[in-house]
Amino acid sequence: MAIELVSLPLPPSADASKFADFGKEVRGVNPGALSEDEFKQIEELLYKHSALLFRDCELTPEQQYALTKAFDPTSENYGHGNNKTEGTKKSILHPDLKTIPRVPQVQLIGNGTVHDHEGLAEAKLKHPSHTTFHKTRVSPADEAAGATRFYRWHIDAALYDLNPPRVTTLYGLVVPQGTPQVCRYDDGTGDVLPVPLGTTAFVSGKTMFDILPPELKSLAVRTRVRYAPHPYVWMSAAHAMPTGLGIESEGLELSYDELPPWKEEAVKTLPVLWKNPVTGALHFQVHPCGAAELIVAPLPAGAKREGALYPDGAHIKDLKTVRELLYKMQRPAIAPALVYPHDWREKDLVVFHNRGVLHSVVGAFAPDQVRAFHQCNLAASDEPAGPSAEDVERWA
Repeated sequence: MAIELVSLPLPPSADASKFADFGKEVRGVNPGALSEDEFKQIEELLYKHSALLFRDCELTPEQQYALTKAFDPTSENYGHGNNKTEGTKKSILHPDLKTIPRVPQVQLIGNGTVHDHEGLAEAKLKHPSHTTFHKTRVSPADEAAGATRFYRWHIDAALYDLNPPRVTTLYGLVVPQGTPQVCRYDDGTGDVLPVPLGTTAFVSGKTMFDILPPELKSLAVRTRVRYAPHPYVWMSAAHAMPTGLGIESEGLELSYDELPPWKEEAVKTLPVLWKNPVTGALHFQVHPCGAAELIVAPLPAGAKREGALYPDGAHIKDLKTVRELLYKMQRPAIAPALVYPHDWREKDLVVFHNRGVLHSVVGAFAPDQVRAFHQCNLAASDEPAGPSAEDVERWA
């Protein structure tokens, strides 16, 4: 049976014209047992479409790990390191992940208590919610009526020492059904997005760059981001913005000397734009919560200076300025019409290009609602490629 592609089930809120190339459902293959030729087709499709959905999969942790590893055969460790999350319980990721003992690259995530699961006698899972991370929260009364928020827009990446994974695989084992919710942006725009309960929301990094005005395209193509050491520990006392797109500047981040031991050479400085290895497109790929500094290259010789931002280059260390610039560039792409909120079914497998999309957990579950997913991503064998000299000439 030949591989068949079907459009993703877009919600009425989505602008279909912006999803012409984003996301496909794949039929006709078993993702847990791909032939070499089938995998090559799937690999190319992933980089072209950013997210692939496989329905009704039977997938063991070993098969999920093997599939994920096939995209980067020399990778070995889970994206944040095997059997650890930043090596400390201070990390904000620590409560969200439980490692499958025999396949430490695969994590059990979800909500509620799971018994006798893949070598885990008991796993108490907690679906991360904006109520514990944002500066403000939806009121309990509004939450009871179905209002919620994005938790945190991000890329799956340690952002320290380890390279950002190329792909993430997410497999739904137990998916509770319930009343849909309304995701509120609560940023003064009035934006809201109807979402299925417990959706994973995706946006395209390519679209994030494509819709920018020329002066912000110029800034993006010339800029690199320096992330904080141990960023998930660094931000552990801070609060997120109501859109989940970055941190409020309240001075609550830990000072660098309060962090676990760190080395300068392990600190990550990455391009704002990551180049797609198949299409050559540029994807705006910044984890706004972990960003600490921006390093802007000057305009290339002969470039138009009128209206340009930082034409002579800059090293921006003021955290508030860093966050405001990133928010200005990233916020347009999480508008309701540009978000794909996946409506999970049991045995859904979503494979996404972690270097081409941003995603967010959404919503909240009651303590007794059991949800169980397997997640796998692997710290990559290389850093993401940034814009080429030709890209800089074109966009700067």
